Amino acid sequence: MIAAVSLIIGFAGFVDAIAGGGGIISLPAYFLTGLPAHVCYGTNKFTAACGTTFAAATYFKNGAMNIKAAVIAAAGSFIGSTIGSRLVMNMEERTLKIMLIVLLPCVAVFIFVKKIGDGVDLSNTLGIKKLIALAFVVGICVGLYDGIFGPGTGTIAAIAFTTVMKFDLKTASGNAKLLNLASNYAALVTFLIGGVVDFRYAIPAAICNIAGNIIGSRLAVKKGAKFIRPIMISMVVLLMISVAYDIVTGV
Repeated sequence: MIAAVSLIIGFAGFVDAIAGGGGIISLPAYFLTGLPAHVCYGTNKFTAACGTTFAAATYFKNGAMNIKAAVIAAAGSFIGSTIGSRLVMNMEERTLKIMLIVLLPCVAVFIFVKKIGDGVDLSNTLGIKKLIALAFVVGICVGLYDGIFGPGTGTIAAIAFTTVMKFDLKTASGNAKLLNLASNYAALVTFLIGGVVDFRYAIPAAICNIAGNIIGSRLAVKKGAKFIRPIMISMVVLLMISVAYDIVTGV
């Protein structure tokens, strides 16, 4: 079981490094082990944090990241996630999921029709003050989503960086990795303190996840938007199916 789960987590890391949304694959894999739900979440966060670290480093090393925008967005995401996690206590989760079912097909069509991220990075046309402001707003909004709901946060972040801030898809994916990295480590600290990380699964799965993230991020940097976009669309569709399943089954 440990070997099987580790291989799935490796594939999840590969996908996550390219287009985000790896948690849609990895978290269900942990649930197959029969571990308690809170342990699945904690162990998944451990492996995700390890893999995302290497993916972010690869994007940064290859110049596929705007560090200023990414750091500011990460700070905004931390704040937004904190607010979102509090709001969710007073929000009907089913309502949010129904909203996503309406929104996600539109996102998939938009990615496909508009071919976001093609061409050059136009973020420098915004001006530094506007870039910083937009980065913070993107971070807040993505953080709110992550705090309230969560699945596909990396994919949504990458879409926001391209559509709102005019980054090419490769740089947007790199920015999204740093944003995700901040939220992953913040959550991981909580899980580690709570003792809900099963290292029997976490360590071998983390090794596979790191390998998947390194391979995925290198391919994304090398091949660019034409390689990233179809995987991103697939993850949006998979997220839509996952949310629809939750609504139907009452999860």
